[in-house]
Amino acid sequence: MVNLLFCCTLAGAQTEQKSGLQQHAEAEDAKGNIAGARFNYIRAFEDYAAKGQMKQAVTCGVKATSLYYKKENYYKEAFDLLRRIDQTILASKQDGAAKSGLFYLTTKERLQMYMKLRKAESAKSQLAILESQASAAGSEEVANDMLYTKAIYYYTFGLNERGNAVFKEMAAKLTAQKEYDKVDEVYQTLIANGRRSNNASMVAQTYQNYIVWKDSVTAQKTADEIAALKQQIADNEADIAEKDSSLTTRWMMIVGLGILAIALAAVLVAGALVLMRFILLTRKQKKTIKTANENNALKAKFISNISAQLEPTLSKLDSRIPEVKALQEFSQHIQTLSALETATDEPLEMAETQIPPFCEGLVDGIRNKVKKGVVLKVNAPKMSAVINKEYVSHILQHLLDNAADFTPEGGTITLEYKKRGARKFQFLVTNTGECIPEEKREDVFKPFLEVKDLTTGDGLGLPICKLMAAKMNGELDIDPEFTKGTRFVLDLYS
Repeated sequence: MVNLLFCCTLAGAQTEQKSGLQQHAEAEDAKGNIAGARFNYIRAFEDYAAKGQMKQAVTCGVKATSLYYKKENYYKEAFDLLRRIDQTILASKQDGAAKSGLFYLTTKERLQMYMKLRKAESAKSQLAILESQASAAGSEEVANDMLYTKAIYYYTFGLNERGNAVFKEMAAKLTAQKEYDKVDEVYQTLIANGRRSNNASMVAQTYQNYIVWKDSVTAQKTADEIAALKQQIADNEADIAEKDSSLTTRWMMIVGLGILAIALAAVLVAGALVLMRFILLTRKQKKTIKTANENNALKAKFISNISAQLEPTLSKLDSRIPEVKALQEFSQHIQTLSALETATDEPLEMAETQIPPFCEGLVDGIRNKVKKGVVLKVNAPKMSAVINKEYVSHILQHLLDNAADFTPEGGTITLEYKKRGARKFQFLVTNTGECIPEEKREDVFKPFLEVKDLTTGDGLGLPICKLMAAKMNGELDIDPEFTKGTRFVLDLYS
């Protein structure tokens, strides 16, 4: 989860010196000693609370909470600590607005936990509580943070239009206050978050909005400088009118006015040059991005053409030979991957599908492939969903085939369907056995990362599935919370 921009401001102006416990906790945190840092942050929370220094106490308590779940997934302990912090706030002697500001920090941490767990309904509930607390706090910093938090919430759960609206409101508010550096930092933070989460559409849309905002701010800054100089000229003219009795004074003021006029002209020229340079740079960047996209499309088409030209020759070879069969499948996968990468964003054909028989049919396809004693389960309620059967079948069948390969004897493979909201639903493929290491979970969805023996697989199956999910405006990921094997989650939207 992202580090929110205004968290330091919300914690209040820390006029008191940091305690030794807090300094020790921060030192352990900097060294990566999570357990030691967490222990000392909790002790600092207790010490500050006993002294009535509630802002520092809550800040340390919330920091300890984040160290429970962000890297070690101790969610129960994190929620327990937040309840303890809330009880301490409630028992404190703070006034109503101050308590609301402190409760805002703990509620925001809960919201971030639910967002990390992808629990949309729980996160939505916490967001409503957070808005009430932000209103009661009566703080401009809290109000700004509330807008940013709402934007991140909407982006996290795929509500990009609502996120854009809130983000635009926040940017306009800070721009009106002439806090340009804060707005610039928010845009940079959001672009960085989109890149870390591999959300290309979010990065592209945010970057486009950022360019438009940057152009307008550059023009506004130039206008402000011009207005300031004009005001200075007007003030000087007023001085001249008041001191017209002295010719020397008049002459000096005229000279000063001339200097200011020259400075004004210089500022106008400099502003125009800066604006022109920025416009040219922006156009160059857009042209570079367009050229790169065109080159990628041409590369994909070239590779696909080579594969297509090889296919007639490969089809004449004996497919019973493992190496020949591997080459044939590799050629087909390359053509599929290239077709997906270069395909236009035309709507896919959708059809209403009864879920139970659909899932049962997919699982039947691997009954003869699993190892001895492997149990196959289907958990699909009696309902229907509108899906693209070709893509969904391909994705789930590939995941089930992988599960059959990697599930040991006596293990379990499960295909589930879950309704997650009015417009969101999931297919989950779970198998027991060894987990995919955390450091390799992102790489399994990227093609051509390493040279492989094609007879053991070409590594293109999951990248193809990932692209198909994206073409359906969905997502395919590995559940990081499941530790008894591997669980793939296909999120789709109706």
